[in-house]
Amino acid sequence: MADSATLEARPVHHAPGVKRAESDRRRRWAVVVVCAVLAAASLAALVLVGLPDTVGSKAWSYSLDRLSRHAVAIVLVSVAVGVSTVLFQTVTGNRILTPALMGFDSLYLLIQTMLVFFMVPRDAAIAGGLTSGGLSGFLSQTAIMVIASTSLYLWLLGGRKTDIHLLLLVGVVFGVFFRSISSFFQRLLDPAAYLQVQDAMFASFRGVQVDVLIACGAIVLAGLVVVAILGRRLDVMLLGRDPAVALGVNHRQVTIVVLVVVSFLVSASTALIGPVMFFGLIVANAAYALLGTTLHRFTLPVACLLGVIALAGGEMVLASLGVESALSIIIEFVGGLLFLFLLLTNRAR
Repeated sequence: MADSATLEARPVHHAPGVKRAESDRRRRWAVVVVCAVLAAASLAALVLVGLPDTVGSKAWSYSLDRLSRHAVAIVLVSVAVGVSTVLFQTVTGNRILTPALMGFDSLYLLIQTMLVFFMVPRDAAIAGGLTSGGLSGFLSQTAIMVIASTSLYLWLLGGRKTDIHLLLLVGVVFGVFFRSISSFFQRLLDPAAYLQVQDAMFASFRGVQVDVLIACGAIVLAGLVVVAILGRRLDVMLLGRDPAVALGVNHRQVTIVVLVVVSFLVSASTALIGPVMFFGLIVANAAYALLGTTLHRFTLPVACLLGVIALAGGEMVLASLGVESALSIIIEFVGGLLFLFLLLTNRAR
């Protein structure tokens, strides 16, 4: 029998599974760090490329202020869309579904159409304030979308049974319904009013005001606080309803809280820049592919950082090419192709 000195001298060998888990953890944190560096570099490049050569002039100060607001808006939208998409896919258990399927984009477009149709003939100043992206317009549009979505959640999930599939079906039906109404009233608008509505159909970071950014930042920060409070319970939700309940997680309560947070985040980002239907699908699935895991402490920051890289880098490239307001169209095109790929390859889970 070996003595104690011999046992202490022997090297301790870790199990292969432990070494692999530690290696995966380090690789995932390395991905987070690399994405953070690239996101910061993309934002810095976006601001620096757009600045004029004359430092300290009025044009330079104006450009710096405008580009700084542009960069902050990109960060807020990326965080709101990335977090809301990952959380929505967590409670639905499906990587193809996004909050856009609940009809947020259609409701936003309906609000814009109704404001122009009913208020422009009576008070063009009020209608212009509500649709131009000011604080009053942002708060009113966000409030309407949050009230509508929360009412839908409480109506369908207020019983004892949480039926996510019914919620998704009703959301799709409402989205088609809202879009049909919008299309009908758009046909009744005069050309000038229709152009005003058409501007709201595509996402744009132009002319974002400071007070709107502050309000949107407060909503996003509040959502992140709730997500931090939920913590590891979100990872348990990935196991499904029955395993989560067996592990002591109130599945129905967490689902409702997550859906309410998602409604606030999506409503705020949509009211800030307009609809971006497939953007969340792109960044969420890219985060899953890079990390090889669905743990929220990795997927949430990486999805947000990839959103910043995509938006800031895309805006910078298009600005250098002299093309404006085309980024949202490219995102929808790429996101549509990704949606079809995931659907045809059966990679929903």
